[in-house]
Amino acid sequence: MSGRSERTVRAGSALVHVLLAGAALAVPVGALAQAGRGAPPRDGAEDAPPKDIVVTGTLIRSGRRDAPVPIEVIDAADLARQGAPSLLELARQLPVSNGVLGDASQFDPRSQFNQGSASVNLRGLGPQRTLVLLNGRRMVATGAGNVPLVDINLFPANALDRIEILKDGAAATYGSDAIAGVVNVITRTDQDGLLVQGDYRLVAGSDGDWSAGVSYGAEIGPARVLLSAGYQRRGELRVTDRAFAMRPYPQNPQGGFSGGGNPGNFDFDAARGGISFDADEGCGALGGFRSLPGSTADLCLTSYLGFTNLVEPEDRFQLFGDVAFDLTARAVLRLTGLYGRTATVLNTSPSFLPTIAPSANAAFGGTGLFTIPAYAPALIDYCARFGEEAGCATGADGKPAAAALAYPVRFRPLLAGGNPLFDNDRNVAALDRNSDAYQIAAELTYEVGSDLTLTAGATYSEYDRFFEVGDSFVDYLQNALAGFGGPDCAFADPASRAGLTTDELARIAGTRGCTYFNPFSTGVDANRISGQANPNFAGNGSPAGLDTSPGAGLVNDPSTVGHFYNVWGRTANTRQWVADLVLTGGTGLVLPGGEVDFAIGGQFRRDSHVRTYEGGNNLDLYPCPGSVLDPQERCDPEPGALGFIGAGRDFAVDQDILALFAEVQLPVTQRLFAQLAARFEDYGGSVGSTFDPQVRVRYRATDWLTLRGGLGTTFRGPPPNQTAADTVILTFIGGAFRAVDLLANPDLAPESATTWNVGAVVDGGGLAASIDYWSYDLAGAIENEPVAGIVSALFGASGTANCGDPAYNALQARFTFSGGICGGGNVQRLRTFAVNSADLTTSGLDMAASYDWRIGTLDVQIGARGTYVLDYAVGDVVVEGVVVQPAFDAVGLLNYQTTAYPIPDWKAQLWVQLLAGNHALRLQANHVDDYADQRGDAVFGPNEGVLAGASVAAGRLVDSFTTLDLTWRWSPRRDTTVSLALANLLDADPPFARLDQNYDPFTANPLGLTAKFGISQAF
Repeated sequence: MSGRSERTVRAGSALVHVLLAGAALAVPVGALAQAGRGAPPRDGAEDAPPKDIVVTGTLIRSGRRDAPVPIEVIDAADLARQGAPSLLELARQLPVSNGVLGDASQFDPRSQFNQGSASVNLRGLGPQRTLVLLNGRRMVATGAGNVPLVDINLFPANALDRIEILKDGAAATYGSDAIAGVVNVITRTDQDGLLVQGDYRLVAGSDGDWSAGVSYGAEIGPARVLLSAGYQRRGELRVTDRAFAMRPYPQNPQGGFSGGGNPGNFDFDAARGGISFDADEGCGALGGFRSLPGSTADLCLTSYLGFTNLVEPEDRFQLFGDVAFDLTARAVLRLTGLYGRTATVLNTSPSFLPTIAPSANAAFGGTGLFTIPAYAPALIDYCARFGEEAGCATGADGKPAAAALAYPVRFRPLLAGGNPLFDNDRNVAALDRNSDAYQIAAELTYEVGSDLTLTAGATYSEYDRFFEVGDSFVDYLQNALAGFGGPDCAFADPASRAGLTTDELARIAGTRGCTYFNPFSTGVDANRISGQANPNFAGNGSPAGLDTSPGAGLVNDPSTVGHFYNVWGRTANTRQWVADLVLTGGTGLVLPGGEVDFAIGGQFRRDSHVRTYEGGNNLDLYPCPGSVLDPQERCDPEPGALGFIGAGRDFAVDQDILALFAEVQLPVTQRLFAQLAARFEDYGGSVGSTFDPQVRVRYRATDWLTLRGGLGTTFRGPPPNQTAADTVILTFIGGAFRAVDLLANPDLAPESATTWNVGAVVDGGGLAASIDYWSYDLAGAIENEPVAGIVSALFGASGTANCGDPAYNALQARFTFSGGICGGGNVQRLRTFAVNSADLTTSGLDMAASYDWRIGTLDVQIGARGTYVLDYAVGDVVVEGVVVQPAFDAVGLLNYQTTAYPIPDWKAQLWVQLLAGNHALRLQANHVDDYADQRGDAVFGPNEGVLAGASVAAGRLVDSFTTLDLTWRWSPRRDTTVSLALANLLDADPPFARLDQNYDPFTANPLGLTAKFGISQAF
């Protein structure tokens, strides 16, 4: 039996099992779970009329729940009964959404620089392929991170009426980005009076989360008005506050450990020939793990994880206004405005490992290595302490006979002891991450005739992202290692040292304002995370009798650190202007099922992306490592002057798109209904244009059974920044994070997809159910070249497998290596591009149903919803003529550093809901099926040089994750509601995964049991 056939059988069997066990599958979709039942109006009462009309998926605003489009509608009442989850929590729980970016997952390139933001990722195709709308209007995506996403955190949650999710490609209706589907967040228009809301969530180990909101709605003269303001606060949750997130090295070598840390790794005896590294002898005393003491493969593995958070502290607010009024008897003008702001920080490593070498402008620089000269007090003291055990070679005077050397990727200046420049309890680098979002929309609707409406719309949206980066100037760091550091050093300039011998340098080092930096463990007084004191701290006394005062070379002075380590800001500004004109109405043509309706229109969009870089991370100011000491320094390539975080150039790019579109609704008979749509978009230039048609059909077979299906093409155009601007990300390569350049590709073409679906809806006798089969065939997917695949293809499990092989020359040329030596552990930098990558196909089943009945005065609902992914087949990815990612099926896999996100086979929810008078009680189970970590021997095989040949098998399978939520709501008066929501009742830890945080942050929730108390009062 083929894999696909086997999956189909499994899906069918699973569906039958759930139907029998649960009495019905249920979901608050369209008219499924709620079917309008008891949705409370804004004053909290439980007697609102049903809502059958949906507006998403058509340009003709007369759609009903049985339209041919597969739409899921979740209204505010149902969200309240689920415990009022945030939009991020809802996105993570939705069965149709996989691989959600949010929380503090800073270690995956796809979520870097997006702290405080949240996304929706329909079908796991990437958030960039889910079009997110606010009241049917586009919201610009953030341009800060590697993956563009619309930040749903800044939508006005306390003004929410409903969320409509179109689970099918929709470019024919909405244009680019709607490949996976559409999420339309719709604010309410029926509020009358003032509503005040607030809640507090208790989270163990955290100060908790709380939110407050106030909104006012009324009809004031000819105008309908809604004004709202909301504030949310998330409490910081550290990695150290969850036992599952901090594991010792032997349990998870991938769990936040670096082979380039502090304590670090050095060559203490150049006389041995070549470069032969030893772990710092103080490794264990500061909590590090030594791999193979005494061997030439000995490394100190140190943890950076304790300096990071599972949840960063976040302050967020939104202001929203909506005003509509009649200009004339035929013209209505609606104006909406949104402003949202998130202020958060990134808590991260005290410093990063330098991945580029110092230049010849620095003292002892230009060799491809960092050098601690033999005269340095830190090296003299270190060798006096550890002697031959450390591999130190000494002369007749008992002092080191040679300098200590370090590859750029085998140490970092600061880690276990924290960074003294940051005044917090962990001395952790705390870097600002702030976002501001704006949307202003105007819509003028004019009734041209009795059955024709002309709508003119204009929308402006902007997303401003400010984010700080902290890093070290490599030349300043090398100077400090040699005794020429600090902001007041008279000999920092290379001209002042020109022609001096080593002995002469030794005499002036550390004088006339110059200071040393001690890179060894002896410069660290204690481990800031564990509190473990360092018995080898040089400040307690030097066995060589050296001066231990700060700045003398053994105890590090903050001013020395502050000279080579600095913090700079970056800004990413994205803007979008949209203008459209749509004529809709009846054609006058009548078919047996009714009049044919139509819509026709055009649209103009302008997308702009601006990026700025401050100070040291601007390549125009510091293009080369030596630029900090010689502003005229030039080099090729230009890696910048910072050791790790990378640098960039200011850029401003924009793109204009013109579109024409049309839609026709055909009531062929009383039972057969068809919807035809088509769209033409022109990007101009080298990108070109696309034409995308779509047809959807609905057939009402009986009064209780409706069949539906659709077929069409859809597309996504390349963002302007990927065609015209370079950026840098950070990716784990060879035991540590390294800088990876994402270079512009002006030849990018739009990606396109063929999508189709077929399904059935049952509605009658208290039962509402649906099942849909869906399929996406995506061609020319715009992706960044997969780093893990490139690394694996060149280096293999051995670390050097194809180095020097002529067939891999072009691939090898993408890398910059320490000392020019090809090897996975020597990577300094990698150049990659955004490309039209491998084709992919995915398909699956969406299933949903509910059953409602009344027992006396008690209303009961039982149900579930789920998505089963049948396949997610990705073709071969080829880079420089080499297959770097062989074709694979991503279903049921973690997909770490591939072009796919985590894709569990199953995601489902099952619940029971009781409504009795003014009480509502809901028990809900959320389930994510298990999935496998597909990485091979590089992770799960023998760990030679790490654990003496042992292997660590745990984590091959990321276990299933099931949580139970209980929510109670009570309305003691019509205008008052109180609630208590207990999430994750059994306090289940997320399943173990071989990732930095020891769980999968794209899929699971790290909070454990939480309790949220809420209250709302209407006036």
